[in-house]
Amino acid sequence: MKIVVFDSGFGSLSVIREIQKKVKSDIVYFADQKNFPYGKKSKKQLLKIINQSLDKISKKFNPDLIVLASNTPSLLLRDKLPKGIINVLPPLGKISASKQPHSVAILATESVVRGSEMDDYIRETVKSKKHNIVKINSSRLVNLVESGKFIDKPEYCSAIIQKVLKKKFQQHEIDFATLSSTHLPFLLPFLKDAFPNVKFLDPASIVAQRISRKSASNRKNPKNRLRIFTTGSPKKFQSKLRKIGIRNKVTSFS
Repeated sequence: MKIVVFDSGFGSLSVIREIQKKVKSDIVYFADQKNFPYGKKSKKQLLKIINQSLDKISKKFNPDLIVLASNTPSLLLRDKLPKGIINVLPPLGKISASKQPHSVAILATESVVRGSEMDDYIRETVKSKKHNIVKINSSRLVNLVESGKFIDKPEYCSAIIQKVLKKKFQQHEIDFATLSSTHLPFLLPFLKDAFPNVKFLDPASIVAQRISRKSASNRKNPKNRLRIFTTGSPKKFQSKLRKIGIRNKVTSFS
């Protein structure tokens, strides 16, 4: 089963590692670094970028499945994506089903926090008024991952996380937080250390489960295969990947 997983950079990796736990597959990882960050693009800009990427991906790889592994276009373009595209949305189902009231932080990019689409999604997903849902612009945290600072500058990362989140977490007595950017799972050790009483929800496992169900009728690959492409500098991206133990060759994608 050939699967293309793409976003604007590092984020796809958090989804890919969950997919590989569930199903053996031939995965193409496409890092659209030329257009990073998706989180600061307008809806019109994103629509153009994503449509162009989907067209190129389909022609070059002819995949069985395409995963849009970025929360921002997944949410903002939810009603405009072609059928069959697997997207990543805030994992609020567990909160909605809970009988206990919860205070939930949605950690998302600037354009998602500012847009009305997130409010619509919250209303659709969380019917009960007893839950307190707080949107927090976490674009600075996304930058910590894409820049590689989460590898090279751990103390700086911890300081930025405290600056962005501490006041709002305390003010709203947050007990759950969704990692609504696929970059954010890379910061999970920092987040858990800073906020040990908060439960962080990663949507990647939900995406992997969906793919596992879809792959049930397909012949499974004997082993996982990963090919990596980028619209940015292959050399620079490969250098960052090696720091987290990924030594696959990175190829230019134009």
